[in-house]
Amino acid sequence: MQREQISVFDIFKIGIGPSSSHTLGPWRAAQQFTASLKQKELLAQVLQVKVLLYGSLAKTGIGHGTDIATLLGLTGADPVTYDVNAIGPAIAAIKKDQLLSLAGEKPISFDYNEDMIFLFSESLPFHPNAVTFQAFLKDDKAFSETYYSIGGGFVVKEGDTGNEKEQVDLPFPIEKASELLHWCLSTGLKVSEIVMENELAWRREEETRKGIMQHYTVMKDCIYRGCHTSGFLPGGLNVARRAAALNKRLMGDSAYTNYTSWVMAIRAGGNGFNYTLDWVSCFALAVNEENASFGRVVTAPTNGAAGVIPAVLQYYITFCDGFTEEKIIQFITCASEIGSIFKKGATISAAMGGCQAEIGVSSAMAAAALTECLGGSQRQVLMAAEIAMEHHLGLTCDPIGGLVQIPCIERNTMGAIKAITASQLALQSNPDKAKVSLDAVVNTMWETALDMNSKYKETSDGGLATNIPISLPEC
Repeated sequence: MQREQISVFDIFKIGIGPSSSHTLGPWRAAQQFTASLKQKELLAQVLQVKVLLYGSLAKTGIGHGTDIATLLGLTGADPVTYDVNAIGPAIAAIKKDQLLSLAGEKPISFDYNEDMIFLFSESLPFHPNAVTFQAFLKDDKAFSETYYSIGGGFVVKEGDTGNEKEQVDLPFPIEKASELLHWCLSTGLKVSEIVMENELAWRREEETRKGIMQHYTVMKDCIYRGCHTSGFLPGGLNVARRAAALNKRLMGDSAYTNYTSWVMAIRAGGNGFNYTLDWVSCFALAVNEENASFGRVVTAPTNGAAGVIPAVLQYYITFCDGFTEEKIIQFITCASEIGSIFKKGATISAAMGGCQAEIGVSSAMAAAALTECLGGSQRQVLMAAEIAMEHHLGLTCDPIGGLVQIPCIERNTMGAIKAITASQLALQSNPDKAKVSLDAVVNTMWETALDMNSKYKETSDGGLATNIPISLPEC
């Protein structure tokens, strides 16, 4: 059986909020569909396109921007570079003019109310996040493809296995944490060093380093922007943004002009427990408020959990003197390997496993990365990841109104704090005496996901989503 090979740039992706599985995934699926039309030389023959959203994509699609993402993807827009300020006007124009530029080349009529179809009561067996694109061609012909958004921005076309990416010869093939530990102990390499050696199979080291720092730049810009943007989040819940107000209160009269001077001003405020705790929460809030506002974020490993790793990394930079390129790359590469182990052995999709698969995984990734950067052994790194996930087991995904806001935004602050706590526990413990391994907790998370009722898997059919009264259309 072919092993899944996951790069650091598969786990960490630059995209647009609010959801990796409901926004970024469908966006990529739409791009792949238009690419198929081009490849088969069918684009010029297209007269009409219909989009069919199934299962979780239908039930929480509007709140997660699935409709917006698929439309933008069909036009050829790319989430890495597309101007987030142009999203609203572009979608409004498509709805008003009932016209869509397919792949940016072929104008076709598109009636949003008729051609964007939400199949609330239908679900396809392979995965709850399914979308079918139907293209109606000249001479009464048709062409369709179905895609599954399996979490973290990963997309699988129906009929594919998900392992179509060209296989490379990895020096350290890893499926489970036990294999990772074997390579670490037999070579003496850190987790991050194992990752960097594997990345050489895909590209040169300088390209990997440059790419990682580009991702970090998006993370820090997102934190800084979120800490300086006030107002209310879109979607109808009237949720007030809190990061900017918290930043202002914590900074007091401190003066700064940019990200670097801001970090230095925060550091000058000390490192008391409450002060540090407030800043970690502020960092996480900032990212996920940006994510909820269709801002540019890094999927880490998902958009709904995009604030955990940046918040813990920012904590390390600000309070642990980790403000160097080497340490930032070490943090992100170590985190990526833990994320890949969870994807291979369980899931990083809330629609498959509840929020344990998103916040839980991101917390485990951050805990491991922080532990390695603070000098922990390879065993302590894996122990930190295990502790963080162990205390997220069973966490449900129940977004109110189908929006990535309540409880999602605050939940990122909890995941970040748990990651730091898990790291501290691991650093003060002897891993040889641990009763639970990381592989055991990965297996347990997957078993819990299989047992979990579907109403707690990003459908907004249970939990807080049904106990908090709101006045929103069904989404």
